[in-house]
Amino acid sequence: MSATAPTAISSPSMAALVDDYLRMLTNERGASTHTLRAYHRELQNFATWMREFGDHNGHGPGVEAIEHTDIRAYLSTLYERGLSKASAARALAAIRSWFKWLARTGHIEQNAASLVSTPRLPKHLPRVPSIEQMNRVVDSVRDDAASWPARDRAILEMLYGCGIRNAELVGLNLEDIHWANEAILVRGKGQKQRYVPLGDVAATALRAYLAERSARLAANGQKGLATPALFVNLRLRGLSKAGGQARLTTRSVGRIVKRIAILRGLSSDVHPHTLRHAFGTHLLEEGADLRAIQELLGHERLSTTQRYTQLTTAQLTQVYDRTHPRAK
Repeated sequence: MSATAPTAISSPSMAALVDDYLRMLTNERGASTHTLRAYHRELQNFATWMREFGDHNGHGPGVEAIEHTDIRAYLSTLYERGLSKASAARALAAIRSWFKWLARTGHIEQNAASLVSTPRLPKHLPRVPSIEQMNRVVDSVRDDAASWPARDRAILEMLYGCGIRNAELVGLNLEDIHWANEAILVRGKGQKQRYVPLGDVAATALRAYLAERSARLAANGQKGLATPALFVNLRLRGLSKAGGQARLTTRSVGRIVKRIAILRGLSSDVHPHTLRHAFGTHLLEEGADLRAIQELLGHERLSTTQRYTQLTTAQLTQVYDRTHPRAK
């Protein structure tokens, strides 16, 4: 009787490896929900395309069989579908990050994604409202533009006055406000923490909101309910559920900022990150040191902060072209 050949142990599927990678991003790097959703979408699309591509071309089924030419072919299909270079670059960034993890964990020997160059993107500098425009918007939060004026004023003061990200804002808890030190504790990307000064005007707006927040919680009619979340939704939805916090979402903050900004004369492309750009740009215009701005914004690389130098240089160029007689 002949011996039975041992059963081959199959390598993990691409879908399983994507799931493992996303778990790592969650557990080890504290990636945001937005990042996880974007990476899941991009990697799932790539894995689906690779399975179909492999079936038609006799390609091996696992990640170890993927070559840099395959990734380039995938990017070409994205262009054929009408996607922009920016969209293709985002897809490649997700694939590169995944392949780097695959190589580090021993699932592949060669990182094929490292051989694929990023699509060259046109440099679009974001339009930043002037100091006067920002002051007009923040100072004019009233009932006609806000469903909860005290809260929405505090939101704008924190975004523009502290330069924090939308996700950092909604992640703030009551205990993160350090009144004695006039600072807030911010948890940035990858759960990196930093302290950001809390200016007098922002502190005043925050105190006014907190008084109304306490009153709303007390009038909610359900004793014993509390939430650590600093910014809560208007109707305290979700607070009565187990573990519910009624925490405001990034999407709601985006709607609040856009509605107020448009009613006060700013363009329709304003969003919470616009206020962060304004924070960095206006600090630089007023003479702040670039490295200090880097610390305040929580940028890991100085090159990221240097974009604000490009912004102010572009503005100076416009002024020069418009006003200097030798520029015409």
